[in-house]
Amino acid sequence: MNVTVLLFASYADALGTAEIELALPPGSTVADAVRQVGTLPGADRVPPSPLVAVNERYASLDSELAAGDQLALIPPVAGG
Repeated sequence: MNVTVLLFASYADALGTAEIELALPPGSTVADAVRQVGTLPGADRVPPSPLVAVNERYASLDSELAAGDQLALIPPVAGG
């Protein structure tokens, strides 16, 4: 199954793109997708447990993904 990973701010800068298409086996979780992203060049800035959203809703790492899902990796945000 294919899922789209959306990257923002420092994560997009580190990986050089704002969107990645991943091919994952059926039954894969958010954690599986994050691990696969972690193997890409520049992904050392993405922590093993980032804040995530699936289809615009916050999710946990053990959430199961479905074909066509959008997984957003959300970097820490500071305000002032």
